Amino acid sequence: MDSNGHESKRRRGIYLLPNLFTTIALFFGFFAIVSANGDQFGVAAVCIFVAMVFDSLDGRVARLTNTQSDFGVQYDSIADMVSFGVAPALVIYEWALHSLASMGPTWGKIGWLGAFTYTACAGLRLARFNTMVGIVDKKYFQGLPSPAAAAAVVSLVWVGDELNARGWPVGLVAWVLTVTAALLMVSNIRYYSFKEFDFRYRVTFVTIVIVVLAVAFAMINPPMVLFLVFLTYLASGPVITITGLRAQRRAKRGGIPE
Repeated sequence: MDSNGHESKRRRGIYLLPNLFTTIALFFGFFAIVSANGDQFGVAAVCIFVAMVFDSLDGRVARLTNTQSDFGVQYDSIADMVSFGVAPALVIYEWALHSLASMGPTWGKIGWLGAFTYTACAGLRLARFNTMVGIVDKKYFQGLPSPAAAAAVVSLVWVGDELNARGWPVGLVAWVLTVTAALLMVSNIRYYSFKEFDFRYRVTFVTIVIVVLAVAFAMINPPMVLFLVFLTYLASGPVITITGLRAQRRAKRGGIPE
């Protein structure tokens, strides 16, 4: 209500700039599916990574321009489901999981069930994240973030497409990674969020040199470097969680308050 006791009218319309970034991310997720249907798996993988970039920007743009809204939150969640839930599952199914059918009808069903498991877990992960905003520790994610899971899955597709890897053995490897990423998304394993990094602060000259060298190294073989980076991040969660649990047990045994 306003100062005169009258209920103020709700502002209609949506903010253009942050939702434009979300729409671009959604477009690249959709185009990844189209590309996979045309057997352009390298293009499909790149589209998922581009969607990740724009997905990381929409929230920052909304905060910088003070254009945050409930509509934007819901729209971003739907776009994430398409770009990091449906698209990666369909891309890796079209690339490798469908090849499991060559081992028999049952294996064919196992292949598409693996893709569906990933999609379902991505939806559950996003729903849990939306209901726990402001509750969980901002330093860590609870469960593997869906963009990181998507990156791990499609980077394998990108590497395999570059190497022209095909056949049921590749399908088995793809299935294991897909299902592992799916289960990690809905787990309670903690993953570092990198939200404490503030790029506005100054850094040393050595840090700039290291960043330049890292980018140059990544340009040698982008698919392989990205695959190794996100595979390492996928494995880092269990390590962080186990290390934290051991530290808590030592603290309890030593009588040190947590």
